[in-house]
Amino acid sequence: MTNWNKNPYRVLGVPQGASVKEIRSVYRNVANRLHPDKNPNNAAAAAQFQEVALAHEILSNAHRRQAYDDRPRTSTYEFTMRTLSSRKTLRVLDEPQVIYLLTKIQPDPAAKEEIKNRPTRLNLTLVLDQSNSMKGARIEKVKIAAHQIIDNLSDMDILSVVTFNDRSETIIEATPAKDKPSLKAKVSLIAPSGGTEIHKGLEAGAIECRKFLQNDLVNHIILLTDGHTFGDQERTLELVDELTREGIGVSAMGLGHDWNDQFLDDLASRSGGTSSYITSANAVVRFLNDHVRSLVNAFAERMSFFVAVDAGVKLESAFRLSPSPQPLKVGNNIIPLGSLQIDRPISVLFQINLPANMEVGRCHIARIAAEGNVLSSDPPICYDVNDIVVNTQHEPTREETPSTILEALSKLTLYKLQERAQEAIEQGDADEATKRLKNLATRFLAMGQEELAQQASEEAGRIHSTRQFSERGRKTLKYQTRHLLDGGDQTRQYSDEAEE
Repeated sequence: MTNWNKNPYRVLGVPQGASVKEIRSVYRNVANRLHPDKNPNNAAAAAQFQEVALAHEILSNAHRRQAYDDRPRTSTYEFTMRTLSSRKTLRVLDEPQVIYLLTKIQPDPAAKEEIKNRPTRLNLTLVLDQSNSMKGARIEKVKIAAHQIIDNLSDMDILSVVTFNDRSETIIEATPAKDKPSLKAKVSLIAPSGGTEIHKGLEAGAIECRKFLQNDLVNHIILLTDGHTFGDQERTLELVDELTREGIGVSAMGLGHDWNDQFLDDLASRSGGTSSYITSANAVVRFLNDHVRSLVNAFAERMSFFVAVDAGVKLESAFRLSPSPQPLKVGNNIIPLGSLQIDRPISVLFQINLPANMEVGRCHIARIAAEGNVLSSDPPICYDVNDIVVNTQHEPTREETPSTILEALSKLTLYKLQERAQEAIEQGDADEATKRLKNLATRFLAMGQEELAQQASEEAGRIHSTRQFSERGRKTLKYQTRHLLDGGDQTRQYSDEAEE
């Protein structure tokens, strides 16, 4: 592992003109906080500890530092990261308390024209369900979407297409998208049959995507299914973990209503991809094309957060607000984020749990590092750090929570309301689920979201009568409350046409 491919000043969190004394002081402080003895089983802290040690080795040695400063660079595009805290000053309490952090990663605006003039190269694999349930309009719309994707790819882009039912078949082996008529002809031969085993399809797709795997490409697998997979969920998730480590993103989309949304959520969040709900066959074409277009607009790939919390502090949850809102997996505090688009920031809301009886004064609570491969930069790896500090007092002055965090929390509350309604149903408490959905409907009306309010009211009535959600209603409320977190502009994007 070498740090010459990263900016040691950013890794350590010091300005380029920092003195040797300043560098050593910062290093001692940060290394002490991140040391494995203080952070057992914290993968994010361990990763940051290694990085700051390497940065210190370079910057504390005059010759190595000068060599780094003098090395040639063809371009130096970098992303920047900023974190806003719900509170800067906390009251010392004899019980745990919660703080929210809104972290935003912005692409370098100077790179926008270059990316427009030099299209991002894709290494794209489509893994398409061709089970019996895809017969008719569904498979035909998928073919149309695949044809349009092929037409829009450059000759330098790499495409592969895999289909699956209870077996997998490689329709197009990974190849540059030059002979477009031939590629489209192969897609046209797809015919539905059999059941649904996602692992077999994803495994075959992984083989194809790996053939052209490169750091300067957007390496991505798009999985589309309309059914449940049985008995292979764990193997599928383990495969996604492997792909994430290799630098391949996975996005998953469910068509219709009969598919496991929790499974696809888990699958996508492990790689920083997206999980989406397509209600109708007619919406497939726009959805797939829009998703590929977002990949083409990538400024950086393989983005990740490394959240190292200080002693007694816990990262409770993370929710991506933009793009494509959804919960993020925080198991080891290393959080894959996927692509950073040139025209859209990545925004994530963290919930941080703080311990009781914090010491009075200036307290470090977390060190958030972001890392990714900038596609139009040399060196490609970019790194930025935000050190989160709060002041604790016995009698702090009143402080207003930033409006951006309040707005995000307000909308996130709607998402959690529908989650809790679902949990109530699973626990057999239909009355509680009905109550929560009626509350949700009232809040939607107050926001001017009349169609969502009607959907919530209908589900409340259905639960009161039948003691269960409809699959369509449950998924609609889940995914459309997510989209509200991103400004609501996508709420109806893939759900405005009836199934054929």
